[in-house]
Amino acid sequence: MTQPTAAARPIPKLPGFFASSFRVFDLSLGEMLWSKRTIFMALVVGAPVAIALILRLLNALSVPVFRVNGATMAGPAIFGLMIWIFYLRFTVPVLGVFYGTSLMADEVEDKTITYLFTRPIPKGAVLVGKFFAYVACTFFVVLPSVVIVYLAIVPLGGSLGASFIDLLKDLALLSVGLAVYGSVFAFIGARFKRPLLVGLIFIFGWEQAALAFPGYLKKFTVAYYLQSMVPHAMPNDTVVTLIQGIFRETPGLTESLIWLGVILLVFLWAATVSVERKEYVLEQ
Repeated sequence: MTQPTAAARPIPKLPGFFASSFRVFDLSLGEMLWSKRTIFMALVVGAPVAIALILRLLNALSVPVFRVNGATMAGPAIFGLMIWIFYLRFTVPVLGVFYGTSLMADEVEDKTITYLFTRPIPKGAVLVGKFFAYVACTFFVVLPSVVIVYLAIVPLGGSLGASFIDLLKDLALLSVGLAVYGSVFAFIGARFKRPLLVGLIFIFGWEQAALAFPGYLKKFTVAYYLQSMVPHAMPNDTVVTLIQGIFRETPGLTESLIWLGVILLVFLWAATVSVERKEYVLEQ
């Protein structure tokens, strides 16, 4: 009597796009947190923290460092100025360009991209997973530094409770900025051969020039929409008023949120498509 044939084993189902993205996210997050770029990021966000602690010390020593044109600046005003200058205008775009452009470039440079692409997952899921790892990594480092600056600066002539809502708005604003800039530079990193150079030209060349000149060109920058969400009124001193006159011509909050969402989704989709279609050739 012949034995019945064993039932054929079912072919394992390949993970979906989002499941694959989560696996890449889980793998990449630890690598990013312990990478050399995180040291650079800690130095960038550590500068405003150090300045805030020095200002707190000088205030305790009764040094008049908070007087501008004969008037004393309150802690919330100083905190708002630091958010504007150190975080919104520098830290967020710089971290976006250094991390976003490296999402795929680092894998190519380290010659590890073939190991990722030989796995049974969509190529685009690799970029999406690494993008969300970048978002989480920058959140973990940038946002705590903002809280430290807030606790050090705001009590100087101000109240923690009165400006706590502004702090929450600042954290949300910086989170949106990191995500949107990251998507833009993820596309640049996936599309161009020298992405870091292109990214630096974008933030220090194109955005600065477009914002400084009147007209519609500023609408093609990320900063134009981010700055409308800053919850702080800028101080009325001569230098800052000049800066405010150049940069504070902004759209409404709802319009800014809509366009930032569009920029995030469009560039993340474009980056994913670029990775799916691009043939990566490793140099010997």
